[in-house]
Amino acid sequence: MHFGTMDRREYKRNPGCISRIFFKSTYLYPMRDFSQGTITDCVVWAGPDVAPVRCGAFAWEAGKITGMVLGEAATEAGGCRYGVIPGLVNAHTHVGDCFLPEVAVPLTLEEAFFRPHGYKYRALESISAADHVRQMSGFLGEMAASGTVAHVDFREQGLEGARRLREASDLSGVRSLILGQLKVSPQSEAELSDAERPLPAGAAEELKEMLSVADGFSESTMNDLTDAAWREVRSITRDLDRARAIHCLENGGYRALSLSRTGKGDLERALELLDPDLVVHLTVAMDAEIDLLAASGKTAVLNPRANAALGLPLPPVAKLMKAGVNLLLGTDNGILNGPDLFRELDFIYRLARSQWGDGRHPLPGEILKMATANFGRTRWGAEIPGTLSEGGPATFVVVDLTRPHFQNSRDLTGTLITRTAPGDLLQTVFRGKTVYHA
Repeated sequence: MHFGTMDRREYKRNPGCISRIFFKSTYLYPMRDFSQGTITDCVVWAGPDVAPVRCGAFAWEAGKITGMVLGEAATEAGGCRYGVIPGLVNAHTHVGDCFLPEVAVPLTLEEAFFRPHGYKYRALESISAADHVRQMSGFLGEMAASGTVAHVDFREQGLEGARRLREASDLSGVRSLILGQLKVSPQSEAELSDAERPLPAGAAEELKEMLSVADGFSESTMNDLTDAAWREVRSITRDLDRARAIHCLENGGYRALSLSRTGKGDLERALELLDPDLVVHLTVAMDAEIDLLAASGKTAVLNPRANAALGLPLPPVAKLMKAGVNLLLGTDNGILNGPDLFRELDFIYRLARSQWGDGRHPLPGEILKMATANFGRTRWGAEIPGTLSEGGPATFVVVDLTRPHFQNSRDLTGTLITRTAPGDLLQTVFRGKTVYHA
């Protein structure tokens, strides 16, 4: 395929074009294998800095980038019609509740999301497996249409929940990194007061079985298990080479309950007991906790639009960035947000600049890395490095630079993260397979 001389209509008439298949109110974009292609005279957001560079030819074949003829840095689109960016990664989702948009509007965090009686848990029990897979496949199709190639999902419903999402992922072509949750809380409120009470044998076996399908494990908070149980979870997941993640400091109650039971805050316990790959939220993180997280070298995932929708504090983005924490972005629950990660990039960019307060920082490129290159520093970086380089995976998004906002832009990356809409995207490719085509 040679796209360099095509206009938008010609691009859409390409024989490889993918048609939408509608399922009731949801849709997905079936995966198509374009084994090779070349885009000429384009702008590529290249290398570890994910910086825009003029490119004479961007080529891929058999799932790999086979050529990038790079020139000078590009601050403007100039005569280039196409942009090529790394495929975006949504690092924190709950796709399972995507069939419940905005039901949480009148509810508190606990009423909507806490088990066993939270609204979403009751709704998850009422939907059939077939309908659920269809709804999740459609939601993943929306991800692909907005430039996302992979997501890290905190999947409820135990083994069955992981199986459903794996099926939806296979249908859509979007890579689901599934962190499963046990079907029911394995320890009662009374048992949780005994820090050395172990994980029940049945729960340990359930966890091992779930991890035969899931990529890792996450309970909701550190307050869901005892210290002894968390140590056992860490041992089991390490033995099986599976990931671990946890929600921390989403509100002050997480810290307060942990302190009352154990004398330590939830973030401190997470770092000590669980050794997580990802720490999510941190909306109420204090300076000492930010320093502790930075010293640990752990990756954090921020979800500011979801936090705002729930009336929670917004995360201290500027402080986390200044401390050197590796930051990723997530859209969180399907109940709260659609899966368009560009909206999250726009929101957190403005939030970070407001918190920084000098009118100059952070630069747009540092924000873009939160959905691209920073993911390469996680355990999944070999599969999804979040960067474009010759010989690397052909995982990218083609952007229509003929749109007025790009043609008039004086900072292409700034325009990319603040003005891109799904209609600006022409193609989303994951490891050589097209998962969306306009």
